[in-house]
Amino acid sequence: MNISLRACLLTLTALTVCPAVHAAWPEKPITLIVPAAPGGTTDIAARLLSDKLGIALGTTVVVENRAGAAGIIGSQALVRAAPDGYTIDFGNIGPNSINYSLYKTLPYKPSDFAPITLVISVPNILVVNSKSPYKTVKELVDAIKADPKGIYSFGSSGTGQSPHLSSEMFAQRTGLTMTHIPYKGMGPAVAALLGGQVTFLIDNLPSSIAFIRSGQFRALAITGAVRSPELPDVPTMAEAGIKDMVVTAWFGLMAPAGTPPEIINKIQQATKKIIEAPDMQKRFTEMGGTTGGNTPAEFSAFIDKERASWKQIVEAAKLSME
Repeated sequence: MNISLRACLLTLTALTVCPAVHAAWPEKPITLIVPAAPGGTTDIAARLLSDKLGIALGTTVVVENRAGAAGIIGSQALVRAAPDGYTIDFGNIGPNSINYSLYKTLPYKPSDFAPITLVISVPNILVVNSKSPYKTVKELVDAIKADPKGIYSFGSSGTGQSPHLSSEMFAQRTGLTMTHIPYKGMGPAVAALLGGQVTFLIDNLPSSIAFIRSGQFRALAITGAVRSPELPDVPTMAEAGIKDMVVTAWFGLMAPAGTPPEIINKIQQATKKIIEAPDMQKRFTEMGGTTGGNTPAEFSAFIDKERASWKQIVEAAKLSME
């Protein structure tokens, strides 16, 4: 057999085998990396999705929390994984948009990811401990401005995450100077506010809404363009006197670049069906969120737009991390 004929046969064999391999996927459990600690919106939404996604795909989806460094640790774990569909990531606005302009160097770049689909978008909400004296945004701002000792602080799920940048925007809009205390995820940050260790949080709504409803947190304003149907008595930032502060945090599935399109599309279609089901729609609504489900191309374009938008915000705040 001459060399050219042999090469042709090998090519035909590869073309025949690969689709069959992809068609058999998945043949083992899938790892869903959550680049945040338990208790925050990233973790909550990922766990709501994981069991149903495993059933839909005929396997088990194992949630693995890789918290720390503003989502960098978990995101780096994803891009180092084999692009075979067995490792995916619950990406979000922090590591997949904000970090590119905030950090001087990152161990990954946009082209290292293959976006799958947006899962949920949520507004952020300014909350204080219900034992604090502040009933309105104005009362909080006035107290911080009158403080000569700098005792006020805000917590976040980590430097560069949406809660951190939202708080920086809030400080810009109000002329406040405060201490930022980053935690390894929103769960620990929420615990800190419950314990009175920080003055306030601007949290993703889902991870604070239960504490608002239980009376442990007092909600002062929401970063949505309109009020949340779940918290109709809470004003928007604009209504509270803080102009130009609309922030929407988002969360969605990502795979390593090079993952076969057939697998990407299979995950996207399964996810879309799951999150559009009435029970998930109800759960996401109760969390104050809006359902995603867009195509990989649409999600990719959305992330590109978000990255450009947050670059302007980070540069205006003069924020930079090594």
